[in-house]
Amino acid sequence: MTDLLDQGAAAIASAVRAGRTSARAVAEAAIARVEAKNKAITAIVDFDPAEARAAADAVDARRKQGFDGPILGVPYTVKDTTWVQGRRVTNGSLLWKDFRPPRDAIAVERLKAAGGVFLGMTNTPEMAAKGHTENKVYGPSRHPMNPAVTPGGSSGGAAAALAAGFTPIALGTDGGGSGRRPASHCGVIGLKTSAGAIPSPFGFGGAYGPLYGVTAPMGRSVADARVAFEVMAGPDRRDPHSVALLDVPPPSSPRIALSPRLGLNVAVDPDVMAAFDSAIARLRAAGWRIEEGDVAWPEGTSETAFSAVNQAASALLYGERHAKDKDLFGDNVAGLIERGRTVPGTDVVEAFRFADACARTVAQFFTEYDYLLTPTTACVSWPVEQVYPKVIENREVGPRGHAVFTPLFNLALVPGISIPCGSGRDGLPVGLQIVAPRLHDRPLLAMAQRAEAALA
Repeated sequence: MTDLLDQGAAAIASAVRAGRTSARAVAEAAIARVEAKNKAITAIVDFDPAEARAAADAVDARRKQGFDGPILGVPYTVKDTTWVQGRRVTNGSLLWKDFRPPRDAIAVERLKAAGGVFLGMTNTPEMAAKGHTENKVYGPSRHPMNPAVTPGGSSGGAAAALAAGFTPIALGTDGGGSGRRPASHCGVIGLKTSAGAIPSPFGFGGAYGPLYGVTAPMGRSVADARVAFEVMAGPDRRDPHSVALLDVPPPSSPRIALSPRLGLNVAVDPDVMAAFDSAIARLRAAGWRIEEGDVAWPEGTSETAFSAVNQAASALLYGERHAKDKDLFGDNVAGLIERGRTVPGTDVVEAFRFADACARTVAQFFTEYDYLLTPTTACVSWPVEQVYPKVIENREVGPRGHAVFTPLFNLALVPGISIPCGSGRDGLPVGLQIVAPRLHDRPLLAMAQRAEAALA
C-alpha cells in the first residue's frame, strides 16, 4: 500500500475503483506516514485519524453502491486558510485559533464530491502573508529533506506534506507565488491558476481579493496537480468572478520565451541559475525551440509594487483588533497593519493601476509567445530561523527578494506552474516556472507534463 501511495492520484483511484484496494487501506497508509514523519516537520497542523478513516469508509460504502469519481479514495490536504466544514481552520492566526467553519469552500466541496478523502489541514504563515511558514498558533514548518531549513510559504505546509509523501495532491493558495515557490523549494508541483478558474467564495477573504489570490492545486507530479485542477475548476454561480477556461489545444509548434532575470536584472543565486540553465539545455536537447524574450514591464516594476494594497487592506481588516490586543499578531502582519494606517489612498489607486498595466503588458507579450520560462525562486530554501534571506547573489535584498519571479503574474491574472528542474546548494530543490496566457491552464499543464518528462 505504501508503494501505491507513491504512484499518484490516478493509480490510487484506479485501484480503489477496481477493488484491488480500498479507500480505507489507502487512508491507513497515509495516516501511518503522518504519524511517523509529521512531528519533525509540522506540515499538517489539524489531524484527526478517526475522521480520515470515517471519510474513507464513507467513500468505500458509496463505491459499493456504484459511486465513482476521478479521485476515488485519494487522500488530500487543505491549507489552513481554506474553509473545511467543522475543522479547526485558523488562517495561521490567534484571531481564529478556535474557529470551525460553518461550510466548505467550493474547491473543498468539489474534492469531496469527486471521492477524495480529507486527511488534514496544512500549516501557513499568519494570514498567508509571508514566504516563510511559521505562526503563533503552530510554530514553523520544516523541510522534509532538511528540517533546518524552511519549506517556504505561504503554502509551505502543503508543499512539505507532499514532499514527505503524505498525499499525492494538496489544496494550497497562491496570492503572489504562495503555491509555486514552496513547491519549488520542496521539489513538488505548484499550479497558480488563471484568475477565476477555480471558484473561491466561502472563506476568510484577504487583502488581494479573488482575482489576485487564487486556489492552487499542488501535487507530487504534474499529473497529480492536473487531476486536482480538473476536479476543482469550472464556473459556479455563487462566485461572480468564476469563469470557464478556453477550449484551446496546446500549440503544435509552441513559441517559447526564456527570461532568466525577468528583464529586471533581479538577483539570482548562482546555484539556482546553474540548475535553471542546465534545465533549459536539456529542454533544447529534447527539441524545444526556446529564445530569449523579456516582458516589457511598466516603468517602476518591482516585486513590491502592489504592497500598498496589502498594507491598506491589513489595516482595514485587522487594524481595530490590533489596536486592542497587539499580542495576537506576529511581527509581519503587525508591520503591515502599522504601515497600512498611513498609506495614502492615491498609492492604493496607483497600485491597482499598476496591476492593470501588468495584465495588459503580459497579454501583449503572449501575442508573440505561447509560454514563458523563468526560475521559480531566486534562491533555495534558507534557515528556518530566518524570515527571509537577506543576501542573494552577493546583493542585499529585502523581504521579497527571494520572491521576485512570481507575484507579477498574479497581477497579470495568468496561469503559471512550478516543476522541479534540478538542485542547488546542499542538494535542495530548484524549480522551473512556466507561464501561459490567461485561461490557457490546460495547455500549460500539457506543456508542464512534457517538461517534466524531459527533465526527469
